[in-house]
Amino acid sequence: MTAPVNWAGNVTFTARELIRPTSVADLQTAVSRATRIRALGSGHSFNRIADTDGTLVSTAGLPPLAETDSAARTVRVNGGMTYAELADRLAGTGLALANMASLPHISIAGSVATGTHGSGDGQGSLATQVRTVELVGPDGELRTLHRDKDGDAFAGSVVSLGALGVVTALTLDLVPAYEISQYGFTGLSVDDATAHFDEIFGSAYSVSLFTDWRGPGFNSAILKHRTGGTPPALPWGTPATERLHPIPGLVADNCTEQLGVPGPWHERLPHFRPGFVPSNGDELQSEWLVARADAVAALRALDGMRAELAPVVQVCEVRTIAADRLWLSPAYGRDTVALHFTWVPDAAAVGPVIAQVEGRLADLAPRPHWGKLYATGPAALRARYPRLGDFALLARAADPAGKFRNPLVSALIGAEGK
Repeated sequence: MTAPVNWAGNVTFTARELIRPTSVADLQTAVSRATRIRALGSGHSFNRIADTDGTLVSTAGLPPLAETDSAARTVRVNGGMTYAELADRLAGTGLALANMASLPHISIAGSVATGTHGSGDGQGSLATQVRTVELVGPDGELRTLHRDKDGDAFAGSVVSLGALGVVTALTLDLVPAYEISQYGFTGLSVDDATAHFDEIFGSAYSVSLFTDWRGPGFNSAILKHRTGGTPPALPWGTPATERLHPIPGLVADNCTEQLGVPGPWHERLPHFRPGFVPSNGDELQSEWLVARADAVAALRALDGMRAELAPVVQVCEVRTIAADRLWLSPAYGRDTVALHFTWVPDAAAVGPVIAQVEGRLADLAPRPHWGKLYATGPAALRARYPRLGDFALLARAADPAGKFRNPLVSALIGAEGK
């Protein structure tokens, strides 16, 4: 077997085999027989969270599933489906997801398991859309957890890092379909962004600020407005007269439509069109999430290290996420600001800067995105996630032998098999 790699090519998986079952029954058999097994989503992680020395399993080959319940406003999907595929299947139903991430190409189950998110003061992470989780446990049996029936255990099982089993299906909440218009602005200074942070991020349904830290401000701001009512304004910036790519200087042809042109939710919420690959993977990524109350302090800290950031950053994006109650969600218990970094593809150069960023933000208790690059150790993570100890107990009870664990997960919840 040729060793599989992740999307960015910076991780070569150590699994002895990669399997793609075409039925849930075949998946159950594979899980029951395995000693070590991990689910591989779309490969859009940048660390070894999906790795294993046993079997990697992709659920992308399971039969397509998109069962819509219009009365309940839900859709049941297979975990290996991408958000772009789901959006296509929802077209014409009159229903929509409340939010999406920047990339529509990522798998639903992988995004949920790692706490991935979009942006919006009133929007939770993608995991908050989950109503039920269906997974194959270590014995090969199917289990289903319900938001309304399983309470605290459900809250601990959604953002699961793949430690509880292989997700076969998820039921997601939907909302009535809507349209979005995107408006771009340039010339926003860090001073204005910090002085008017709440006004800026409250001005539209979803807001993103972008900077490469080479200048004293933000290269662009993208405001995604629910069509209807007064279009958003940004008095501290200049309205864009052409489409803007998040990375300064790149042509925006593969970006979703901007300049106030309305369109369906799924054609505007992501930054990139599903038919285009936004880059060839020549990048590394990190993200740290801090409490909304610490947004200004975090931006000031980063602005103070522009000399260190500029040589290794392609772009940094600032977004907001509403608080949730999911144990391992980076937005657990606090309204949150996300600081996302797309780095140059040079691990040797990027590694020391990651450590510097974490040092500058340390007093703000930043929570790293589970699927991206970070240097924070397990002890600090346990301190920043109040329910991580409870999750460790949950994972050990669900998988006593540690079939679904790997070194990254075991470092968080304890030795395998204990």
